[in-house]
Amino acid sequence: MRHSVRLLASATAIALLPVLPAIAADYDPPMVVEDDLGPLQEIVPVEIGGGWYLRGSVGYAFATSADGAFTYRTFTAGTGTYGSANFTTASVSGGISYGIGFGYAFTDLIRADLTAERFNIRFNGTRTFAVPCTGFAAGTTCVSSDSATLNGTTVLANGYVDLGTFAGFTPYVGAGAGVTHVSWTNLSSSYACVNGAATCPATATTPTTANGESSWRFTYAAMAGMAYDINDKLKVRLGYKYKKIAGGPMFRFNSTDQALGATGTQGSDPGFTQHEVKLGLRYEIW
Repeated sequence: MRHSVRLLASATAIALLPVLPAIAADYDPPMVVEDDLGPLQEIVPVEIGGGWYLRGSVGYAFATSADGAFTYRTFTAGTGTYGSANFTTASVSGGISYGIGFGYAFTDLIRADLTAERFNIRFNGTRTFAVPCTGFAAGTTCVSSDSATLNGTTVLANGYVDLGTFAGFTPYVGAGAGVTHVSWTNLSSSYACVNGAATCPATATTPTTANGESSWRFTYAAMAGMAYDINDKLKVRLGYKYKKIAGGPMFRFNSTDQALGATGTQGSDPGFTQHEVKLGLRYEIW
C-alpha cells in the first residue's frame, strides 16, 4: 500500500512540472524605479485655464444718501460776477440695478473679477432766491422746484475671499475700486413767484430746463454675502454691497442765464453713498 501511494505522489509531481514554470511566468512582482533623488513621483496633469467664471446680478438700493450739500453758482448779469449757494432742500433715492462680469478663481479661497453695473439715482430739490423770478415785479421773491435723474455705469475691479464651503454654502467678503460714468438728465425747474412787498400775478410759474452734465467719478465698494452651490458649475449668491461715488458736475446754466452771459457748469452734486442688496448667479465656464 505504501508503495502505491509513493508511486501516485511521484506521478503527480511529474505531471505538474510543465505547469509550474507557466504559472511563475504569469506573475510579475512590483517594481520600484528610482533615480538619484529617490522614488519617482506620480505626475498629475495640471488643468490649464481652469477657474474662469461669468456672473450676473440684480440689486436694489434700499438706502441712498448724498455726501454733502448740492451746490449751484449764481450769476449777476450787471457785473458779470458769480456767487455760490446751496439748494434749500435736496433728496435722493435709488432703485434697481443690474450688472454683469467675468472673473477667475485663483484658489478655493481667493478670486477676482471685473464687473459693469447700471443704476440710477433720482434727485428732487428746491432753491430760494431773494430776487424776483425773471419777468416778475420787484418786491417779490422766487422759489424753484427742481428734479433730475442720474444714470450711472460703474466699472469695478474686485477681489474676494471665500471663507470655506459648508454643506454647499460659501460665505464671502470682498472689496473693489474703479470708476463710474455719471450722466445727469436735464434739470427740470419750475420757478414760482412768492409774494413780498408786491403781489404775484395769478399765474406765477415759469418752467425751464438746464442741460445735464456728464463725468467720470472715482468709486469704491465693499461686499459681503453667501453663495450656494446649485451644482458643480452654477452658484447662486445673496449679498450686501456698500458703494461710494465721488461728486462732480450736475447741470449747466439754463438758456436764460446763458443769454445774459453765464457760462459753464452751474450745479454740482456732492457724491453718493449707496447700500444695496444683491442677488446673482455665477457660472464656471472652464
